[in-house]
Amino acid sequence: MSSDKTGNNVIPFANSAHDVADSQPKADQATRPHDVVCQFCFGTGTRLDSGKGAAICDCRRSNSPARALDAARIPPRFRECSFHNYYPKNDSQYFAHSFASRLVDEYPAVETGLLFMGSVGVGKTHLAIAVLRDLIEKKGVTCLFYESGSLLKAIQDSYNPVSQTSEMRVLAPVYQAEVLVLDELGATVPTNWVRDTLYQIINTRYNNKKLTIFTTNYLDEPRASAEENPDSGDPKRRRTLAADRIQELTTLEERIGTPLRSRLYEMCKKVKIEGEDYRKHLEQRRFDAATT
Repeated sequence: MSSDKTGNNVIPFANSAHDVADSQPKADQATRPHDVVCQFCFGTGTRLDSGKGAAICDCRRSNSPARALDAARIPPRFRECSFHNYYPKNDSQYFAHSFASRLVDEYPAVETGLLFMGSVGVGKTHLAIAVLRDLIEKKGVTCLFYESGSLLKAIQDSYNPVSQTSEMRVLAPVYQAEVLVLDELGATVPTNWVRDTLYQIINTRYNNKKLTIFTTNYLDEPRASAEENPDSGDPKRRRTLAADRIQELTTLEERIGTPLRSRLYEMCKKVKIEGEDYRKHLEQRRFDAATT
């Protein structure tokens, strides 16, 4: 999925779902509904319309949008996020909105995902979920949302002997989703296990040509360093700054590792979003409403 390509290649799909009624007698189990291959898309999930190019096949639209939204694991707080209620405040947010909506319009003839980068409260998750909702509701695409820390925690929990799940049971939907949103990339403390696990997950999707959308609070440029701080000569202050560096003052590459950051250059278009934290303004509006 090289970002240097200019042509639009159709992304192949796997695990096509068919809601065909099982009207055959039980004695005839050789032609079960889920074994039937669509005569229009031959199980790929896409078909070619004369003069229009690639389109989602009707066999992928059989599940209800509400059920598909539930299966996508979109958190209740973000279920209403859409392109219509995202209000850009500056050029970077306008461009981000444009890139996101264009991905939906051009899908499935899309080769690269999106990497939304920016500080907190600028609408990265909002736009990522808006993409998922439109793909699910308008094009019947199988999508999945995961906050990266929650996904890593679910994998760790699967190692527990008393757990009712397994690592592969957690990862299978992540690998198979046609479009995945991995939110808050780099938020987890970057241990070797975290970096290796994220690389395994993302590289598997890369190899299978699955579209992935990422959000992260971390940039490619360093924000600040202890050397630039006038109090850095104080040993206690240096320890504090070192702890802060682990949590905040790092680049995305430092958080996720060089191999994975390199992979993302090919998998995604970088979309940097700037602006103020809208949550601060929300709190101010609440305060103003309470005092009037």
